[in-house]
Amino acid sequence: QVQLVESGGGLVQPGGSLTLSCAASGFTFSITTMRWYRQAPGKERELVASITSTGGDTTYSDSVKGRFTISRVNAKNTVYLQMNSLKPEDTAVYYCFALRYSGYWGQGTQVTVSS
Repeated sequence: QVQLVESGGGLVQPGGSLTLSCAASGFTFSITTMRWYRQAPGKERELVASITSTGGDTTYSDSVKGRFTISRVNAKNTVYLQMNSLKPEDTAVYYCFALRYSGYWGQGTQVTVSS
């Protein structure tokens, strides 16, 4: 069965950094576009970053552009989200998403940015 397991979330001070990981299994990762979404309390889920199957093309929301970097290692079936210069408004549950068939979601990992 398909599994997407996120890790790396936690509590960080403003200006700090975190790297999220998403380990995938149960589908052909190397031909799948992968995305990171986030959902803050009381807000809709929003697309944060996307990466094509080869990693050759990445896109970001305006709110994270220049601070976050999405990457992948197909040999490890893993996609990453490097988050720098974190702000309190980045606080959210971050979800990994596989753009395959109807789409697959991970369970999410909490990121809290607070002093």
